[in-house]
Amino acid sequence: MQATELYGRQIALTAAEAEALPAKTQKLIGLQVTAKTLKCQRCGSLLNRQMAQLPRQQFYCYQCLNLGRISTLTSLYHIPEPNDFPKTGRLTWHGQLTTQQAACAEMIQHNFATHQRHLLWAVTGAGKTEMLFPGLAWALAQGWRVAIASPRVDVCIELYPRLQAAFSDLEIALLHGRQTAPYRYCQLTICTTHQLLRFREAFDVLIVDEVDAFPFAANPRLGYAVEQALKPVSALLYLTATPSRELLREVRRQTLSLSYLPLRFHQQLLPTIKVTLQPKWWTQIQAGRLPSRLRHWLTDYVKRGQRFLVFVPRVAQLAVVQAAIQQAYPTLKGLTVHSTDPERLAKVQAMRATTVQYLVTTTILERGVTLPGIDVIVLGADEPIFSTAALVQIAGRVGRSREHPTGQVRFICSSYARPVKRAIRQIKLVNRKGRRLRDQMPVVSADN
Repeated sequence: MQATELYGRQIALTAAEAEALPAKTQKLIGLQVTAKTLKCQRCGSLLNRQMAQLPRQQFYCYQCLNLGRISTLTSLYHIPEPNDFPKTGRLTWHGQLTTQQAACAEMIQHNFATHQRHLLWAVTGAGKTEMLFPGLAWALAQGWRVAIASPRVDVCIELYPRLQAAFSDLEIALLHGRQTAPYRYCQLTICTTHQLLRFREAFDVLIVDEVDAFPFAANPRLGYAVEQALKPVSALLYLTATPSRELLREVRRQTLSLSYLPLRFHQQLLPTIKVTLQPKWWTQIQAGRLPSRLRHWLTDYVKRGQRFLVFVPRVAQLAVVQAAIQQAYPTLKGLTVHSTDPERLAKVQAMRATTVQYLVTTTILERGVTLPGIDVIVLGADEPIFSTAALVQIAGRVGRSREHPTGQVRFICSSYARPVKRAIRQIKLVNRKGRRLRDQMPVVSADN
């Protein structure tokens, strides 16, 4: 094993496996065992002794087993991060930020330089990735090691080519559970938040995108991973369009600074949600019939060649909904997609390449995927699976490009559930602030 594979990393190995490691490698305890507690030092989990039991009074961590077994028979091996990088990282992106984006970007760079914790709260489609570029270029020029992490594989895969284009002379590592390429030591890493569990005091700057998304928001081990992957002196940036109450509480306590942008990069407001109450929508679709309002919308889409996403609450409903659509509109070409679909990435790419007109999907496409010129329909938007944040993110799939800055967001519900009401209210509030900000912008004369 090369030393670079251990820089800022922690790898679980047996004593025999560790014999050939470089001399400067540090050996760390993998599982901390006391008379009362059993704690994994990689993921921070306190373990149930019975569930973690191995033969001969040995133990293992069952919480992070998907990253490779760590047990009392293994140790963690680590080399402190040396920041051994070539002088690269020049920003090759030639786009231009709006005045509001530039102000957020300046604050981001300031917080990197002063090793602060910061939250960028920006509406979907505000151009969060582009706002990172000046700060990233500055940090890379300092020779710092940087990571951008997201809970969703799709977000990482979409970010990678955008960052590679913006820093075309920089080698960037992409790490997620489905990847087969070997690990590479790079100054800039894009990874899922689960992959951060493999790092220890590695990053001078760590950016967590979609910080409110599942599974990050519901998994304390991933919060532990973030803290463990940061150097003792470092900067942490959270990105989201729908911050949690916990994050906003940190802002009020002044343990987290805040940038706020309620306007999209093309200066248009978020699309508003239109709700249709149809309590028996699922019964009708199971019988092979489309609800009347849904049929009306799809007839219009067929005429105009409009592309669209249909969100449903459960995986079992995907094929049933698609079959009903196909029966009513045989010429429409569409696919179904969900989180464990082995062809998921290819299907999203087919939609992006316009070889299909629609996707029927679960919440897996609620965020991190940009498909220009689409409308969105949510069936059963009042079901518990759709939180307020999820509904706002789903609405944010519409109108994301300058060429197609508007579109339709339509919900079919059995009732006006609280998350639906809150999503409608949140978008109206953000749009009021966005409209006020837009009205304050200086008017440029056509003669200038």
